[in-house]
Amino acid sequence: IPAVVGVPSEILQIANGTLLGMDGEAGRVWIKPDAVTQAALKGKQEKQQASQQQNLAFAHQRATSRDGKNIGVLANVSNINDAQIALDMGAEGVGLFRSEFLYFNRENLPTVEEQISIYQQVTEVFQKRAVIIRTLDIGGDKPLPYLNLPSENNPFLGWRGIRYCLDNPDILKTQLKAILTASDKGKIKIMFPMITTVAEIKAAKTILNQAKTELQQTNIPFDKNIEVGIMIETPSAVAIADKLALEVDFFSIGTNDLTQYIMACDRTNPKVANLVSALHPGVLRMIHQTVEIAHQHNIWVGLCGELASEIIAAPILLGLGLDEVSLNPQAIPALKRAIANFSVSEAEAITGEILQLEGAEEVREVLIKSVIS
Repeated sequence: IPAVVGVPSEILQIANGTLLGMDGEAGRVWIKPDAVTQAALKGKQEKQQASQQQNLAFAHQRATSRDGKNIGVLANVSNINDAQIALDMGAEGVGLFRSEFLYFNRENLPTVEEQISIYQQVTEVFQKRAVIIRTLDIGGDKPLPYLNLPSENNPFLGWRGIRYCLDNPDILKTQLKAILTASDKGKIKIMFPMITTVAEIKAAKTILNQAKTELQQTNIPFDKNIEVGIMIETPSAVAIADKLALEVDFFSIGTNDLTQYIMACDRTNPKVANLVSALHPGVLRMIHQTVEIAHQHNIWVGLCGELASEIIAAPILLGLGLDEVSLNPQAIPALKRAIANFSVSEAEAITGEILQLEGAEEVREVLIKSVIS
């Protein structure tokens, strides 16, 4: 189903029954499109539907370059239904379980038992495949009414993510106990969001160790070797990635937030939406820097932002040397198919060229030519 966001409010004044044309890929809307436009949109729709059928043939194959390099392809999910769809689409695990959605549409915090049940159900869907659970990430564009979070002038720069959880350690510890308990029956990994300082990850690990100790005291089993990672989504985290790498087992690059912080643009503000592109060389250079530092410190690195769902970005994802990517389940087959069209050397050459460009539009043009050719 095509969707376009950031359109002017005048769209609400259009009379019911008016014919509209929409191109979700290009982000365009036509009011009363003429016959030529309708024919063009219909042709594009039919072409995309045919391509989707071809993509499905790649769903349950590994994402492998022409010269045999594999890159893990996992899914971003928010609930059990998402998990099953992701498995059907060929996901090799969950690269981002957005645990905050357990906390929405209710009037109080979920109990340990409620959380354990959900986490175990997700791991059951994926059997022994990895499930990375991001701890509670609220604030910014995700408020929770029953927690009475204060109104902030700049919520994306405010009391959100790990900052809130460290100030409310009981909430974080309860969640960590649930995740640890569920880890006894599944391959679960823990990921902390919005880390900007070494002190934050150390504080989060202290609470994690407290949760482990309390579970051991009550003889509740859990994976004692559970992997711990962080999201790289601020310029600060990129700048001190060498220090952060000493504290964790993996990085996961969140390009949605990383892009808006690098570009100094609120991604919910349509006035500056044109600047919020993960294809900007400034963003891509920071991703490249993060991958290099992670590998220098012998930890693996993934990417779980919307960039992974842009099929034209396939050569970049391969060329940057990422170990895995996590994306919208429906986009998984197309990405696997796109990666199969490139060798690592070709992808690295394209990436090297792109990192020297000046803007996102130039990058997009090069990628479109590369993917089409």
